[in-house]
Amino acid sequence: MLALVAGFALLVAGVVGSVVPSAPGAPLSTAGVLVYWWGTDFSEPGLGLLVGLVAVGLLTWVVDFAGGAISARIGGAATSTAVVAGLVGLIMLVVSGPLGTLLGVVATVFLLEFRRQQDARAGAKAALVTTAGMLGSVVAQALLTGSMLVVMLTVALT
Repeated sequence: MLALVAGFALLVAGVVGSVVPSAPGAPLSTAGVLVYWWGTDFSEPGLGLLVGLVAVGLLTWVVDFAGGAISARIGGAATSTAVVAGLVGLIMLVVSGPLGTLLGVVATVFLLEFRRQQDARAGAKAALVTTAGMLGSVVAQALLTGSMLVVMLTVALT
């Protein structure tokens, strides 16, 4: 019984963690599924659903780490810009929290792309697309970890 409660606590923490910067939402949700599975003596969820849920957890983790960089590239930013912006975002998270991260990444992308392309419009486009991608990544993570929670609630209640 304790393992089942712990599994759901991890699943809920995963959903919360998916919207909190630098919190490990996907690993927490995946751990919740695995702890629940262990707590049912490896009977629930079934193996096929378990594999599917772990795959969703891995996809969520990829979205978490690659969302900002992919959106920067889609917006026309150079790979080096995406890397530098990621480092600035990490530093700003420690210094000033989530809002600082967002502002630091946007400013970095704009400044580096303006310098690289000598075009303010191109720099602004890259910065706006990067911002949209970062925010979209958070929404996608919340939806994916939330779906894992809903599926596991369904498994537990049926």
